[in-house]
Amino acid sequence: MASSGRGAKRRGDRAEREIAELMSHHLGITVRRKLGAGRQDDEGDLEGVPDCTVQVADWQDKVQAIRVKAEAADRQAENAGTTFGVAAIRLQGGQWRFVMTPEQFATWAREALPWEATNDTTINPDSASS
Repeated sequence: MASSGRGAKRRGDRAEREIAELMSHHLGITVRRKLGAGRQDDEGDLEGVPDCTVQVADWQDKVQAIRVKAEAADRQAENAGTTFGVAAIRLQGGQWRFVMTPEQFATWAREALPWEATNDTTINPDSASS
């Protein structure tokens, strides 16, 4: 049983290093693993992504990882004082997906959209077809 825990820890460490390298490559900045993950006041698994807390998961149960880690990213973003929180989840075959709660997605969208777009008239789905 203990070796299983060590194996999961090694897999998690490897996943954090891999996603840090991937994000460094795609963002053109240095992203690294944080030390001290798992504390009560955890502030995420990675450092270097501006104003964003990243939680990384390479779990066997992908659905559980999505449920747990997206919410954990929200809490950790609050601990870290960052605007954004996101979970990086490894899928079967080694692909990665980034997962956010609806609240985090709305925060991202409000920040990413031009001010004019966020203050446009709200589209009423009932009137869109008329």
